[in-house]
Amino acid sequence: MTWIAAALTGFALSACAGLRVFLPLFAAGLAARLAEWPLAAGAEWLASDAALVSFGVATAVEIAADKVPALDHLLDGAQTFLAPAAGALLAASSFGDLPPWAALALGVATGAPIAGGVHLLAATTRLQSSLFTAGAGNPVLSLAEDVLAAVGAVVAFVWPVLVVATGIGAAFWIRRRRRRRAARARAASPAPAPGRGG
Repeated sequence: MTWIAAALTGFALSACAGLRVFLPLFAAGLAARLAEWPLAAGAEWLASDAALVSFGVATAVEIAADKVPALDHLLDGAQTFLAPAAGALLAASSFGDLPPWAALALGVATGAPIAGGVHLLAATTRLQSSLFTAGAGNPVLSLAEDVLAAVGAVVAFVWPVLVVATGIGAAFWIRRRRRRRAARARAASPAPAPGRGG
């Protein structure tokens, strides 16, 4: 994986942190532990037993608490500060080829605003839902955010494989179409006239 691909993975995880703070942190640690996803120097603790247990429990609590009326708005308030911090950490952890200070600086400059922007959009949508549905639509929005964060975290790690697979599939499809066109062209061309005998 090139550093560009790793950085894009970090940015995608930062966006997920704008929806669920702890889920992408748990996913990053799990990927580093099970799939040897490279972490930047100083971020190896994300794959430790303590971090995985803590982030796993925090993810479950966050998902459950977000379904409770009124508590979901308190959670949004806390995430205003937690989401950018998580986004910065996730982005910084992806810059494995850079010195720690440079990785942290880039993480703060890129991951924090990505996570903060996504969270602001989600929180604004939640407020509008509370106004128009008296909070009845909030659990549905929360479930949609759960799905987006989970799918986004998975795609963040597998998208290079998906890109390669898509490219190979497209190449085979184009080759097959060209062969079919060539076969049609041969079938449509008139047969050569037979030569006259002497």
